[in-house]
Amino acid sequence: MHILISGAGIAGLAAARELGARGHDVTVVEHAHHLRLEGTPVDIRGDAIGAVDRMGLLARIREQRLRMSESSCFVDGDGVPVGRVPVADTSGADEDADIEILREDLVLTLADALPDTVTIRFADAVRSLTDDDGSDNGSDGGGVHVCFDSGRTGRYDLVVGADGQHSGVRELVFGPEKEYLRHLGVHFALVDLPGDTWSGGVNMIHNVPGRLAGVFRYKDRTVAVFQFRSGPLDHDHRDTDARKRIVLDAFAGVTSWRIPLLLDAVRAAPTLYVDSASQIRLPSWHRGRVVLVGDAGYCPAFLSGRGTSLALTGARFLAEELERNGDDHTTAFERYEARQRPYVTSAQASAEAGRDRLLPATRADLAARDAGLRAAAGRPLAVRSSS
Repeated sequence: MHILISGAGIAGLAAARELGARGHDVTVVEHAHHLRLEGTPVDIRGDAIGAVDRMGLLARIREQRLRMSESSCFVDGDGVPVGRVPVADTSGADEDADIEILREDLVLTLADALPDTVTIRFADAVRSLTDDDGSDNGSDGGGVHVCFDSGRTGRYDLVVGADGQHSGVRELVFGPEKEYLRHLGVHFALVDLPGDTWSGGVNMIHNVPGRLAGVFRYKDRTVAVFQFRSGPLDHDHRDTDARKRIVLDAFAGVTSWRIPLLLDAVRAAPTLYVDSASQIRLPSWHRGRVVLVGDAGYCPAFLSGRGTSLALTGARFLAEELERNGDDHTTAFERYEARQRPYVTSAQASAEAGRDRLLPATRADLAARDAGLRAAAGRPLAVRSSS
């Protein structure tokens, strides 16, 4: 089949690799001018490890494994360690039940594994699509007629929306994002920090009630991470000053640990990334000849730590079911959903627990979390207040 994939992120590249390896003619369209490599490390967990193993990529991924989360700790207002960040529960006791890898490394690994049956077209995007049975143009079978921003057009047997939480394909086929978005009451921000003296080799996180600030170093990059509880925020995502104000307002008056210095870095930064922790919840991930994979269909929010894993298992299941069901794409899509749905349900349900662990809402919640961390580390409890 001739298949179009919208999006060259982890979900799109994994789907392209899996579909192309099964002999499909795959075109990937990506609105950026190149592969997007920026982003913090990601986790490959549980059955997603089996998915990359069956792709033949596990050995290379293991070679690039990071231990950032394992070396991260919560600190109090004076920078004294409180306890290590608990690694999320995974299935099995094997050390590779949770593999952390830089997003850039995973994207490049998937891109390098693409077969010759896959073509990536950059600086273009789906503008409109029409799913029909072929009767209007005399063709023998159904297909999806697609118009692109570049002015190109094409007809495809199937279209895969793998273009992320803010998916354009999903909006064209399923309607506005607001109908499927579930905001989890958390926003996060990332900003690059100049120099290499911030973390001292240890990744640190400091909490005050409802807020978190941290410094993380991986490879040659150091970033400040901010998270804070908040309802939906209406702002122009293209306005850097507006994004800065959101972070500065959220941490106004907080003087503990290094937060004042980190806020100075926000003020001086040429740009920073701000978004909400939100989930996409759809009753079905396919309609006609269009199907969604990854965050486009079932974003679990970063608080779950399972978005990458869902992208990898989703790509694998979709390709396997299309292979098993031949031209019957409807049955293939239904079986893909049946296999993937339990993983999505579990991941989305885990996000609130992740939020409460990372962002205790009150002083009492924060003290209880820290007491648990100290107890787990086998140290006597020494209660310290946070500003």
